[in-house]
Amino acid sequence: MENFDRLKKHLEERLFWKAEEIEITPMSGGFSNLTFRIDTPIGAFALRRPPYGNTVSKAHDMERECRVLELLYQSDYKKIPKPVLYFEDAEIIGAPFFIMEFVEGPVLRNRVPREWGFTESHFRKLSENTISTLLDLHLINLQLSGLAALGKPEGYVLRQVEGWIYRYQRAKTDAIPEMEKISNWLIANLPEKENAGLIHNDFKYDNLILEVENPTEIKAVMDWEMATVGDPLMDLGTTLAYWAQEDDPEILKQFNLTYLPGNMTRQEVIDFYNLRSPLELDNMLFYYAFGLFKVAVIAQQIYKRFAMGLTQDPRFGALIYVVKAAAEKGEKAILTEKI
Repeated sequence: MENFDRLKKHLEERLFWKAEEIEITPMSGGFSNLTFRIDTPIGAFALRRPPYGNTVSKAHDMERECRVLELLYQSDYKKIPKPVLYFEDAEIIGAPFFIMEFVEGPVLRNRVPREWGFTESHFRKLSENTISTLLDLHLINLQLSGLAALGKPEGYVLRQVEGWIYRYQRAKTDAIPEMEKISNWLIANLPEKENAGLIHNDFKYDNLILEVENPTEIKAVMDWEMATVGDPLMDLGTTLAYWAQEDDPEILKQFNLTYLPGNMTRQEVIDFYNLRSPLELDNMLFYYAFGLFKVAVIAQQIYKRFAMGLTQDPRFGALIYVVKAAAEKGEKAILTEKI
């Protein structure tokens, strides 16, 4: 990150933190928005900014992400970092950014820390708490919270299906017949009824901050850059697509530790959500198939960058196998009508 001195001086002017007592440390990087930890005499904060070299302003809109957090906080939803301030001036660090509270706690990524001593019952509780937290988001009153202004729920499902099909056609490198079949099936099986709610759009274990003393409890939800107003079942479908099970292909298990013993199965997730939601879940096959298609397209987009020589990271070269595995799984789900 550049311009540390300029940023520290600006923080001193705006927030009255002494520049010489501020420490800034990068925390994450990649294709998503970037996060930095800011240590100050009055505590720790987090800074969010777009990826370096980003040219797609809408996909990494700092003002919008900050606004989502503000509206959630005002609506008394507390499983979020409290937003502090949005900085529109791109001259300070090369892009607009915002500062929020830093939430202390572990994040479950590709392995379970041994010191947790997690058992099957721990994972059962964590998986239930995860879906309960997702459901709480979906049940927030859009009008009372002001969140209704974030998006247009009418026609959301069709826009999403057509949009992700278009993205796939632009990113396609290999002939994968299953992707074409899923595309056609989604268009032919659009649900007649649409629902409206706040949706996160990337809800899985590695976007949750857990309690330090009890990692089965969720302290905060991270990465709100793709949050919008749309059909909550599309959000649930994406979560199900990432919700790997023990019998899934190994390559699809890298995105979520839900395949470990004790976690709910995908069908149990649906049943758990269904018991607590006023929505009708009779057509979850559509939303699950869409979720798998979306996961495949995301992997395809990154793989194309590798295939074009725009990135040399060998991990990205393996993503074409993620595309194929997700596509095969989607077609199988459609043919067997099983999630």
